[in-house]
Amino acid sequence: MLCKLNKLSDVIDYQLCCGCGVCAYLHPEFISIVDVPAFGRRPRYTNFSFDSSILKDAMQVCPGICLAHSKNVFNQKGLIASLLKNWGPVLEIWEAHAADPEIRFKGSSGGAITALALYCLEQENMTGVLHTVPDDEKPYCNKTVLSQNKIELLAGIGSRYSPASPCEKLYEVEKALQPCVVIGKPCDIAATQNVRKLKKRLDTNIGLTIACFCAGTPSTNGTLEMLRQMGVGDPNCISGLRYRGYGWPGMTTVQGENDDNCYYQALSYKESWGAILQKYRQWRCYICPDHTGEFADIAVGDPWYREPQKNELGQSLLLARTERGRQIISKAIASGYLMGNIKEAKILVASQPNLLKTRGRLWGQIAALKLFGVPHPSFKRFNLFSSWLFHLTFREKIASVAGTIKRIYRKKLKNRVSFE
Repeated sequence: MLCKLNKLSDVIDYQLCCGCGVCAYLHPEFISIVDVPAFGRRPRYTNFSFDSSILKDAMQVCPGICLAHSKNVFNQKGLIASLLKNWGPVLEIWEAHAADPEIRFKGSSGGAITALALYCLEQENMTGVLHTVPDDEKPYCNKTVLSQNKIELLAGIGSRYSPASPCEKLYEVEKALQPCVVIGKPCDIAATQNVRKLKKRLDTNIGLTIACFCAGTPSTNGTLEMLRQMGVGDPNCISGLRYRGYGWPGMTTVQGENDDNCYYQALSYKESWGAILQKYRQWRCYICPDHTGEFADIAVGDPWYREPQKNELGQSLLLARTERGRQIISKAIASGYLMGNIKEAKILVASQPNLLKTRGRLWGQIAALKLFGVPHPSFKRFNLFSSWLFHLTFREKIASVAGTIKRIYRKKLKNRVSFE
C-alpha cells in the first residue's frame, strides 16, 4: 500500500490537500482551484499536456505533504521557553484590540488583524493586503483580494469559516510595487513561507505574514447546512453572510438579497461552529500540528481564557513569533492603531486548551496511519511525541490511535477519492 506521496495527485486523491492554492500560483497554466462542496477547495488540472516532473516545485512547497520548522527558528533570542515544545516559537504575547471603534466592533475578536494590516498600509508604506473576503456572487463562498485601503479592508473584516485559497493569488504580491501583508490560515502561511524561498521577487515583497488561529476548515457543505438550519431556502438568494463580529464573539447572521429586513434565524458562535460547522472539517485538518500559525510573523486568536461578557467588543490574543512581528505590534500600539498589554505565557495555554489536546493526539494518529499504510504528511521539529506523552491521559492516548483507525475506514482513507 502506498504510504509515500509521489505526485501532486496523491495529495489530492488521499484527502491531504489543504486547499491553500500554492500549486495554482506556481503553475496557473496547468492548474486552477475549484470548490468541491463536500471536501473543500481543490486543484484541478486544466491542461494535461505536461510532464508531472514540472510540478516538482509545487510538491516541494505543499503543506499537505510536509510541514517542517527550520533549525534556525528555535535559535531566536528571547523565545518563551515554556511554550516552545507545544506552541512553537513565541517571543511575546499581547492581549489587544483595534483602537478604531468601527474596526473593533466589526472584527471577530477585537479587530486586531485588520488594525495591524491598516497600520502596515498607512505607516509602513506597504502596497496591499492579501486576504480573504466574501464572494460577490455567492456570499457563502470566499475569494482572495489585494486590499489597498481601509474601505477595502473593512469589506473583508471578520472570520470566514468556509474554504479559501489565498496562495493562488500570491502573484498579486509578487508583482506589487512595494511589500505587502499576507493574511491566511496557518497552512496558507506555511505554504507562503515555503514558496517565497523559490521566488526572489515574492520574498522581497512579503512585508509581513499574519496567521489566524484555526481549528480546521469546514467544507462548503458545512455552510450550506448551517444556512438551511437558519431558514435559508436558496443560498444563492442571499446578499451577505457574517460568521462572527459586531461584538465578541458575535452572531452568525444572513442578509437577504432583495429585502434588507428579511429575517433569518441568527446563530451564536457555539451553535454555528460548535454544533454544525466543525463536523464538516476536511480530513487534513484533523492531522495538522499547526493550529496557531507557527510559521507566521504574527499569529492571532481568541483569548478564550474567560467567557465573553454580554455586549463585549472583544480582544485578540497576539503572538509575536518573529522579531519582525514583535516590532510591528509594538509600533502599531505606539502609533495608536492597537491598544493592548503584554501578557504572561500561561494566558495562551488557558485560552486554547482544546488546541493543545488536538496537537497531543497527533502522534497517536500518525502512528495509526503508518500502521495501516495510509498516506500522511511528514511533520518535522514539532515535538509531537512529547505532546502526546505529557498532555493526554492514558484513555486519550488510546483514543488517539483507536479513533484514527475508525476514521480510516469511515472516511475511506486508504482509497483514492475522485473530485471530478
